[in-house]
Amino acid sequence: MRGDARSYAAVRRDRAADIDRWLADLLRSACGTPHGSLGGVARGVRRDPPRGASRGAPGGGAPEGVALVAVGSLGRGELAPGSDLDLVLLHDGRRDVARVADRLWYPIWDAGAGLDHSVRTVEEAAAVARDDLRAALGLIQARHVAGDPELTRAARGTVLAGWRADARRRLGELREAAEGRAEACGELAFLLEPDLRDARGGLRDVQAMQAVAAAWVAPAPGPRSREAYELLLDVRHALHLVTARGADRLVLQEQDAVAGALGLLDAEALMRRLAEAGRTVASWTTATSARRAAWRR
Repeated sequence: MRGDARSYAAVRRDRAADIDRWLADLLRSACGTPHGSLGGVARGVRRDPPRGASRGAPGGGAPEGVALVAVGSLGRGELAPGSDLDLVLLHDGRRDVARVADRLWYPIWDAGAGLDHSVRTVEEAAAVARDDLRAALGLIQARHVAGDPELTRAARGTVLAGWRADARRRLGELREAAEGRAEACGELAFLLEPDLRDARGGLRDVQAMQAVAAAWVAPAPGPRSREAYELLLDVRHALHLVTARGADRLVLQEQDAVAGALGLLDAEALMRRLAEAGRTVASWTTATSARRAAWRR
């Protein structure tokens, strides 16, 4: 499936680690416990902190009563070059949390990074997740970045327990969302210009399978599906590099350049691998749906 296609997995891991260190410094500074220098990070940077910024071991003490949590692609360690940062600032009710949030978010905006953010207590995060599928999926795979790890564990554990306890309803929502994406975007394996994220057989389908596995209803995606998923992530990574923006639809005029960024011969070689990956994910999705349906009975 992958063949000789270049992998950007190590680049994504290194980038996530750099951003984590940057964000940890920002949170310490926002809470009044500065550590390291932020000057070069917060000014004149389009997307990322410079590599190597504040690489020393965390010091100065962790901020109390707050935790910075990564969700979405950053939470999964899959941030592509054009992806936004999805962050939740958890708190225990500390009265200065609005000030802390402002001092945290503004340097990120100043650095030119796209940002999707929220500020919640553990109870508020759990309440939002009960009614919002996207929030629930993000918090199920939330990753602690900085601050009080107990807040992160409490939020993730509460949301995950609720997800499992209400699995019949939540997995029904998950199925409806997948069907809606497939109807709107078609099947990746058969498209000339596929949506890498939302088409059937795309990235969202693997993430949905992971959510089903988190409910203990079906096994996690197997090795072939994981290989297909990594290829889809690499193609999206290359697409962002080629277009210099966040994009999920692989249009015809970009396919040769994306193939080149992946070390492949041409667009035909790229699309052949993509079609195989899409079929692999779609097949596992069908099998997962069958297990889910049998469980519901």
